[in-house]
Amino acid sequence: MRSIWVSGIIMLVFANSICCSDENFESSDSPLQVGLTLIQTAEATGAVCLDGTLPGYHLHRGFGSGTNSWLVQLEGGGWCNDINSCVYRKKSRRGSSTYMEKVLQFTGILSNKPEENPDFYNWNRVKLRYCDGASFSGEGSNEAASLQFRGQRIWVAAMEDLMFNGMKDATQALLSGCSAGGLASILHCDEFHNLFQGNTKVKCLADAGMFLDAVDVAGGRTLRNFYNGVVTLQGVSKNLPEYCASRMDATSCFFPENLVANIKTPLFLLNAAYDVWQIHESLAPVTADPKGYWKSCKSNHANCNASQIQFLQDFRDEMINSIEGFTLSQQNGWFINSCFAHCQTERQDTWFGTDSPAIANEGIAQSIGDWYFERKTVQEIDCPYPCDKTCHNLVFS
Repeated sequence: MRSIWVSGIIMLVFANSICCSDENFESSDSPLQVGLTLIQTAEATGAVCLDGTLPGYHLHRGFGSGTNSWLVQLEGGGWCNDINSCVYRKKSRRGSSTYMEKVLQFTGILSNKPEENPDFYNWNRVKLRYCDGASFSGEGSNEAASLQFRGQRIWVAAMEDLMFNGMKDATQALLSGCSAGGLASILHCDEFHNLFQGNTKVKCLADAGMFLDAVDVAGGRTLRNFYNGVVTLQGVSKNLPEYCASRMDATSCFFPENLVANIKTPLFLLNAAYDVWQIHESLAPVTADPKGYWKSCKSNHANCNASQIQFLQDFRDEMINSIEGFTLSQQNGWFINSCFAHCQTERQDTWFGTDSPAIANEGIAQSIGDWYFERKTVQEIDCPYPCDKTCHNLVFS
C-alpha cells in the first residue's frame, strides 16, 4: 500500500477567495523566513528520522509580552504503513532532514505580524519537523531496510531541547498541530502539560486531527486498515495512552475519537465537518471506488449528487457524535465548520483575514484566542452544508 500524504493532493483553486492580497502582509509582502535547527543531542538517544538523520525544528523567538510564552506546532504529512512506503518516505523531507527545507515561511498561527496573528504573533513559535511517519509515536526499527521508527524519541528529544532553550520558563504554552500533526498533538497533549510546573497555563490545539474510523463508500474501513499497518510496523502500541490501551486494541487507540474525552489538559478541536483529506483518502479512495463514481464529487463538492451529499452529511454526523464525550468538559473548546477543507491554522486566508471562515461571525483565530485566554467559551458546531458562505472550500484536479 502506498504512503498516505496530505501533500499528495494537488490543490488548484479555492471556491471562495484566497489570501495573498497586499492587505494581508507587511509592506515587504514577504512572510517571515525561519531557519532549520537540527537537534544535535538527538543522536545519543537514537532520536532520528526514518533514514537515521537528525530531526529538527524552526524557532522564532518571542518578544515583548510574549517573551515567556511558547507555541509548538507539530508538522503534519501523512504516515507510512509498510516497508516500501516508509523506504519511499525516507527519501523525502517527511523522512529525512537531508531533504528538509532549510528555511520555512511562518504564516497563519506562526506569523510574527499582529495584523495576521493577533494573539500569538510575539510568542516563541516553533515548528517541529515531521520525519518519522507515525505522528511522533513510533518505537522500533527495520535493519534490513535501514529504517528507524523513532517518533516518540524525536518528540522527547525535541521537548528536552526546547526546555533547555528557554521553554522551561514558559508562563503560557500551547501545543498545536495540523493533520498528522493534529493527531500528534492529541496523542502528546498530556505529556506536553507534564513538562511544566503548575503555574504555567498549558493547553493543546488539534487542527484537522479528528481522523474517524469511518466506513468507506465500498463498505470497508480503508483508514483502519491503513492505521493498523502504521501501528504494527512502527511499534506505536508501546506509546499509546494507557487509559485507551487497557480497554481497546492498539489501532483503535490511534483514532482520536477514542482519546479526546480522556485527555486531562484543556484541548481545542478545529476541524472541517467535510474534511477533504478524509473524503479523498478514507471515505472514497480509488481502492474503494475503482470505477470513479466519486471522482467528480471529490474534485469539487458542487458536482456531488444527492446520494453523495447524504453520505457526506452522515460523515459530518459521525464526526459530531465522535466528540460527544469530549464536549462534556467545559475546559475544552471546539470549532467544527461545515467546509470542504483540511488544516485551517497554517494558511493565512483561513487563519485570520478579512474574509476568513467564521461561525456566528467569529473567525478561527479569534475563537482559538478567546478560548486559550478564557475571554469567552468557544464551543461552536456549524449548521450543515450548504449553509456556511464563509468557507474557503478546496477544489482539486
